[in-house]
Amino acid sequence: MTALDITPNEAGDTIDQPAWYGTKAGQVLLTLVVLAAVLAAWWLYVRLMALSPLVLPTPYQVWESLVENTASGLLPMHLWVTLCEIILGFMLGSAIGIALGTITAQSPLVRAILSPYILASQAMPKLALAPIMVIWLGFGIAPKVVITALICFFPLLENTIIGLTSVNPYQLELFSVLTASRRQTFFKLQIPNALPVIFAGLRVAITLAVVGAVVGEYVGANRGLGALIIATQGNFDTPLMFAVFVYLTVIGIVLYKIMELMESLFFSWRHIKRGD
Repeated sequence: MTALDITPNEAGDTIDQPAWYGTKAGQVLLTLVVLAAVLAAWWLYVRLMALSPLVLPTPYQVWESLVENTASGLLPMHLWVTLCEIILGFMLGSAIGIALGTITAQSPLVRAILSPYILASQAMPKLALAPIMVIWLGFGIAPKVVITALICFFPLLENTIIGLTSVNPYQLELFSVLTASRRQTFFKLQIPNALPVIFAGLRVAITLAVVGAVVGEYVGANRGLGALIIATQGNFDTPLMFAVFVYLTVIGIVLYKIMELMESLFFSWRHIKRGD
């Protein structure tokens, strides 16, 4: 027995019990072991290669910078700016994506007309759009929110269209036989069918929103974690740059988990099986 421990139940049958690494606690432990191994390999590489902190700091040097700049208020100050841009851009991009996706899914003609323009908007690199956004919208929060919204927009558009148009044809035929109106079919069949797919798009979009906010801050910003990365590059403060990376990573993970929690609460009546 390597993967399963077999234990008898009260009826004398057998129940398959997962091995320790198949439990949630075991998976967390293995994750921490992998993290410790990566940090140890990182530290050993820096020491063996005798690298300067300007090139690659050790994990401890990054931790020192993280604690020092968090305590001083530098990182939290920039974090708040970036977080506002992420939330506002995510909300704007999601709202437009879902609304346009709903309209597009209901009309093949609209889909055919808008598809080239939608694809063109996504083919354009968002970093290339940042300078023109600054010219049009100024140096405030607006251009960062717009860039973030543009990045979040496409996953929600695509997932909304897929969710609304992938209804089981037999269910559509049943609604037709029952003489359901188009509005009834939309709200009672298409929307429930699309919601899991839309939430999947929201999970993707919330992580892309972090990227969008940072990309927007790379051009014409003096506040925010993206602007701080540019400043650390000019100051050759590589440990602080890595500390910013840690902040951005944690933000992405936390926002993703919040979106998962919101989805599980919304679908508390329905079991959604995941592969994680």
